[in-house]
Amino acid sequence: MSITSSLTSATLCRSLVSPKALACSNEFQSNHLSSPKKNATWNLTRKITPVQGIRCQAMQVETKEPFTAGKKFQLSDVIEGQQFDREMLSAIFDVAREMEKIEKSSSQSEILKGYLMATLFYEPSTRTRLSFESAMKRLGGEVLTTENAREFSSAAKGETLEDTIRTVEGYSDIIVMRHFESGAAKRAAATANIPVINAGDGPGEHPTQALLDVYTIQSEIGKLDGISVALVGDLANGRTVRSLAYLLAKFKDVKIYFVSPEIVKMKDDIKDYLTSNGVEWEESSDLMEVASKCDVVYQTRIQRERFGERLDLYEAARGKYIVDKALLGVMQKDAVIMHPLPRLDEITADVDADPRAAYFRQAKNGLFIRMALLKLLLVGW
Repeated sequence: MSITSSLTSATLCRSLVSPKALACSNEFQSNHLSSPKKNATWNLTRKITPVQGIRCQAMQVETKEPFTAGKKFQLSDVIEGQQFDREMLSAIFDVAREMEKIEKSSSQSEILKGYLMATLFYEPSTRTRLSFESAMKRLGGEVLTTENAREFSSAAKGETLEDTIRTVEGYSDIIVMRHFESGAAKRAAATANIPVINAGDGPGEHPTQALLDVYTIQSEIGKLDGISVALVGDLANGRTVRSLAYLLAKFKDVKIYFVSPEIVKMKDDIKDYLTSNGVEWEESSDLMEVASKCDVVYQTRIQRERFGERLDLYEAARGKYIVDKALLGVMQKDAVIMHPLPRLDEITADVDADPRAAYFRQAKNGLFIRMALLKLLLVGW
């Protein structure tokens, strides 16, 4: 979030920053004003209007630490899984559990009354867009929405993402964006003066999905340390599995199995990240064997839209790994099956009735996580 307004007091950008000291001087000197999202000391250049003949000089202005008393932190955007540590995850999950109570209550919450959320989706979405819109409305806020911004917004006329963001932020208090390009969410956040939530950026990341996935694992399994997770399907193009891998790396004694067709194997950057963080991982072509060892089987669809005109490669990859009744037979009785949805034929319909099929409960948890994030981003604790 860039800052263009005048500095009028010892506080800047609400609670995000605090000056260490003020001293009298002829002017307010500095070289550069950086974003309040960055945890770094700021240098400032701006003159302040004299008050009774006295000018003040900020000797040092810096951001607060991410955590203050009571392990509270300030969120400015939600862009990638790497931005969270396990203490932050625990705190967000506590808020999500409070959101569950609100959702079950018969009374209408007004926590976000007077706030507007813009959903800017350049790619199709059902669960993510609707759960964000439901989350906002259940907290008393309002929604401005565009379902297919790639085709039905000024992007079709050649408008840049940055110009779109500058325009939309004038109409809303927070932007939830899905884009077809990896890295688009970072560009949007660097441009916007209001919070931006990454609802998926091409094959890059999907951090709110990963948050709800980890929340679901904790709810279903009862723990996050010491678990084994199989990530199955399109691991090369699946942004959900990338973000989930980043979050699972925050926990102790986690083992991750990668099970996928050769052409859509997990990329090396994720493997390198896991290795550098001491997370054990293994690639396998035998889903039955892996499923018998795991607490979580996280299935994903082969993403046809990522193959372009190479439909021969898509056809070669799809249908190779299926979760069906035979797989249920080798799974542990307390294990769970998860899927970010939508599914095609990679989980057969007869699996739905098994209590280990957690994917619709997982989708419902997305509402609570997104309610929590909207609350934290817009009104804080």
